[in-house]
Amino acid sequence: MWQKAFSKYMGENPEATARNEGELYDLKSLDGLRLYLDHVHIKNCLLRPYFEQLESYPLVDARELLPSFEVDLYEYKKLPGFSMVALERPINFFQEIFQFDILHSPALNKNSKDSKSCPLFNSILKSNIETFESRLPKRSHKDFLSEYGSADISDIETYGKILPHLLEIERAHVMAQDESGKFYLSGVFGSLPSDLDTELKRFGIKIGKFKPGDNRLYELNRLFVYTFLMELHGFPIVSERRTSSALFARRLFRMSEKFMVRVLGQSDRTITSLFSHPKAKHYPRVEKIALVQVSRDNKETLAELKKGGFLVDVKKRVVILKVRYRQHKFNMENVREDRALSVYKQEVIHPLTGECSTRFNIIKDASSMTLLLNDIVRGEYAGNIVYKRNELIQDTETHERRLKFLFAWLSKHQRRIVGYSEEFYSGVVKVLDSYLLAPDNYEPFNDLSDLYQEVWSKYSYIQQARKLKILEDLKDRMFRGKKISYLEMLQEMTGIMNDLKFEIVNYFDKLVATTLSIGERVLNDPYLRRNYICRQDEELTEYGLKVKKYYGRLVVLLDEFKSIRKSRTKYEDGAAVSGMF
Repeated sequence: MWQKAFSKYMGENPEATARNEGELYDLKSLDGLRLYLDHVHIKNCLLRPYFEQLESYPLVDARELLPSFEVDLYEYKKLPGFSMVALERPINFFQEIFQFDILHSPALNKNSKDSKSCPLFNSILKSNIETFESRLPKRSHKDFLSEYGSADISDIETYGKILPHLLEIERAHVMAQDESGKFYLSGVFGSLPSDLDTELKRFGIKIGKFKPGDNRLYELNRLFVYTFLMELHGFPIVSERRTSSALFARRLFRMSEKFMVRVLGQSDRTITSLFSHPKAKHYPRVEKIALVQVSRDNKETLAELKKGGFLVDVKKRVVILKVRYRQHKFNMENVREDRALSVYKQEVIHPLTGECSTRFNIIKDASSMTLLLNDIVRGEYAGNIVYKRNELIQDTETHERRLKFLFAWLSKHQRRIVGYSEEFYSGVVKVLDSYLLAPDNYEPFNDLSDLYQEVWSKYSYIQQARKLKILEDLKDRMFRGKKISYLEMLQEMTGIMNDLKFEIVNYFDKLVATTLSIGERVLNDPYLRRNYICRQDEELTEYGLKVKKYYGRLVVLLDEFKSIRKSRTKYEDGAAVSGMF
């Protein structure tokens, strides 16, 4: 199967094919190169190992492509891994900001397809072969020389054939444009620099999580900033290869380069691309491709996938899934302030024609999420999840595993549960309450009290965060998708904050701080103050007097929240001091 992959691809569209003189791919543009490399990498780095290790290949769970990304606990040494960078310009070797072994394209004559047009053709071929061979493991020298001893390994159309050897070279390979504008393999054994310390501190200061010289603030927020920065570029905190790729892409983007950085991890089994785009103003775009197993509960989608020929393996329900992400600037007032990425688009790629279809919902299906949650609490779910970054939970047979799985699942989908519809949320509440509050479970939960309280705390956080999400919308006078008046905004806001006041027996400082910030923003609304609050009662209409009354209630509620926060901070500081003695 893998050998036939994309064998029926006939060009992205007639215009692209015509523009490229009848060739299948436009190899003179970054977009055309990316499409070509998608097909080559999917064929050789995903499909080939899948069919060669059919029974043991670790398929990617659709959940793993949803932010926030989970830490990988295993590295699959037998699977391919690589990193690469492509620059939409010729190489300027001395001026480049990273180190690599350069390869040269012998095609010096822009208008000629005749390789003999270069007087040093054979000399360049030989030099390229020697450079490439020097970076290969000794065991591969003989095979490489017998296959490519006199070939032009820099030619982009040879790339798919030499890829197995490129995968044996530890560091990144490089692509750039030759004098004719066509991409070629221009380097191997590249080191992509990442000044992690400087990037982390600069970013943390920019978003207000660090202050110069404040060690305590740095210690408290370092992991949050590190996680947010990496996720912004498509990764959890992981291997050096992926960290370097992410930060190098960030650096190229700031330099206004036209580029693509691509990496395949042996642990995540996912091809991740970071690239520049005219519409990307703040960060490089992020895209992931993986072999994903479709949930068997998604029956309608499976039937459509099978009918369209999109399934790579019908029995195991496997598809080639490409996910594009949208980046979000950090916003301290957002209850989902840790959200760096969200899914923008998902495409299922046809294994033969290369058609990309957006009509299938593989990873953001709310109904299948509720069904999965139901399976977890019943102990019928047999998938994997990582608990607290260091423990792999593989089933839900016992209450202990069930609670750990629930905690990890709620942590993973926290942002979605906070933001999804009321109908979806009521379904989640129904399932969780049926398990966490079931009288039959009191005794086993007693024996697992710490774990139970951990899950309940996460659940309480989500419940409070959903109320704050409504406050966020109300701040902009939006409620349930409709624009409302100032009076309606204040009425709804005071009602929600009054309820919230009694729920913070489970106290979360971040949520209280966000509540205060939203409330202060409303109290300082210039229009509200100018037209209602700063006027005498005699000047106001009945409507204006009601606005002023509810404004006063909001002031009182915010003072109560400040008082709660102050007493809580004193209590925590006192507890910390007593713990030192």
